[in-house]
Parts: sequence; structure tokens; C-alpha cells
Amino acid sequence: MFFFNSNKMFFLFILIFSTFISISANSWIGCWIGMEINLLSFIPLISNSTNLMNSEASLKYFMTQSIASINFLFIILFKLTLIQNFELNNMISMIINSSLLMKMGSAPFHFWFPNIIEGLSWFNNFILMTWQKITPMILLSYYFNKNFLYLMIILNIMIGAIGGLNQTSLRKLMAFSSINNLGWMIFSIMISENLWFMYFFMYSFLISIMCFLFYTMNMFFINQLFINNINFMIKMNLLINFLSLGGLPPFIGFMPKWILINFLMINKLYLLTIIFIMSSLIIIFFYIRIIYSCFMFNYLKMKWFKMLIKNNNMFYINFLSLISILGMILSTFLYL
Repeated sequence: MFFFNSNKMFFLFILIFSTFISISANSWIGCWIGMEINLLSFIPLISNSTNLMNSEASLKYFMTQSIASINFLFIILFKLTLIQNFELNNMISMIINSSLLMKMGSAPFHFWFPNIIEGLSWFNNFILMTWQKITPMILLSYYFNKNFLYLMIILNIMIGAIGGLNQTSLRKLMAFSSINNLGWMIFSIMISENLWFMYFFMYSFLISIMCFLFYTMNMFFINQLFINNINFMIKMNLLINFLSLGGLPPFIGFMPKWILINFLMINKLYLLTIIFIMSSLIIIFFYIRIIYSCFMFNYLKMKWFKMLIKNNNMFYINFLSLISILGMILSTFLYL
């Protein structure tokens, strides 16, 4: 068990601490040092000598993050030593943004992200999809190239939606969902850090429920959802949380998307609004496809195969799903 391993707990503490070093640093070098500590503390968390997939994932992660760090360090030193002019500033901001986007697994530097997620446990996936995005996101908000980021947002949203269509692995599905949400998050941090924090908190909440649910049931592929003799309440929890993650109105996942779409409409960014909404429809389509299969496929129920889940785990999952349903009702009170 992860939480009874003192080594893992130590590296987890360093991982959390390194994020605070980066976001509270008052120089680019300080930010870079924080990111390096973060990288070197995450590698021992994900590497496992008994599992080849884990070892491969940790090596791939190290390589991609190192390349992004080298780019970042090179360009900040370049920025410190050269005389400033407008064209150069534009190029510097684009390279800094690119290296930070690569660090967080954003499109078009996303190819490492689904591959690495495929080789990790659900807990490590949760860290990679949530906590590991905080540092690059905050650093991106310090110095961004607006036009370049608009292009990246559109790429993220489209690749995240289309890439998830033909996936059979739940981990890869969550990875592409994460890439899609990254587009929304980058846009929210361009508006304000408070809006980004709210979106990020909601997203982390929903991802934590999904990862906890899949970890509890030990599921990694879509076909496991309907071959097994699953309890009806678990199926209901899957339905609620998948739809909430997709951003369907009665659920809590719709609230931050609603605020962002509202902002887009006020600022007359109609094309971007259409792209955002259409991508959400594709995401909801492949979530509903999974849920439909899960509910409708009536496999032979084997009497000897029963899924045993600890009662306290089930209580937490039900409670969190209840918040997910009531969340939209609670959020409407904010506007009253």
C-alpha cells in the first residue's frame, strides 16, 4: 500500500513542496529549480522494478521533462543576456510557452502523455493529471503569448476530443479527456488565476472520484466495465461522474465551463465558443457510449464471480457522486 511506504511518502512530500518552491520563486531560475526537484521526486514515485511498463513510463517521462527543462533553462538564460527588442520578445515568449506546454502534456507536445499514463497506477495517474499541471500553468500565466496560446487551446480541445474516440483503455481515455480539459484551463488562466483555480479544483475533484472508482474496482479497460457483474450503484456512479466530467448541465462539471462560455460570449469570441462546445459534445458522446454499453450489455452473470468492495470505499464514492449531482444546484445560488 502506497501510504504505508515511507520512501514513497517522502518523495510525495518533496513533490508537493517543489511545486510551492516554483510558484513562489521570484526569478525564472528559481522556477526552473523547483521544476527540476519536482521531476526528480516524481520519478521514484512512478518507477517500479517489478513492472516493465512502469520502468518504461518513468524513463519516457524523464526524457520528455528533461528536454522541456533544457529548453526552458536555455531560453531564460538567453533572455537575461540579450538586449530586448519586440521581435525577439515574441520568439522568447513562444519558446517559454512551448517548454511549459510540453511539461504539462499539452497538444501538440502531447504524444508522451497517453503513453506514460498507460504504464502508471491510478494514484500516479491522478498526480500526473492534476498536481503536475499546477507549476507549468502558474508559470505560463506570468509570461504568455496570447495569439500563440489561442492556437494551442484550439489544438488541445480538438485533439483531446478526437483522440479519445477510438480508445479502449480507460487510462488513455482519461489522458485525452485531460488534454481536452487542459485547453479550457489554459483559457481560464489567461482570464484570471481565480477562475483557473476554480476550474482546476472542480476538474481535480472529478478526476479523483474517477481514479478512486477505477482503483477500487481494479479496472483498466472499457470491456471490464460490462463483463463484470457490477453493482447497480457503481454503474450509477460511473454515469454521474462521466457526465459531470463531460460537462453536462445538471452536474457540477458544467459550472466552470458555463462561466468560461459566458466570458467567451461577452467578449464576442464566437468561433472559439463553437469549437469549445462542439468538442464537449464529442467528449460527452464517447462517455455516453461507454455508459450505454455498461448499462445495456447483459452478459451472463456468473454466480461465483462477485465484486467485493469495502463498504467504506463505496460510502465515499456515493457521497462524492451526491456532491457532483447537487453541485449544479449549489452553484446556481452563486448567481442569485
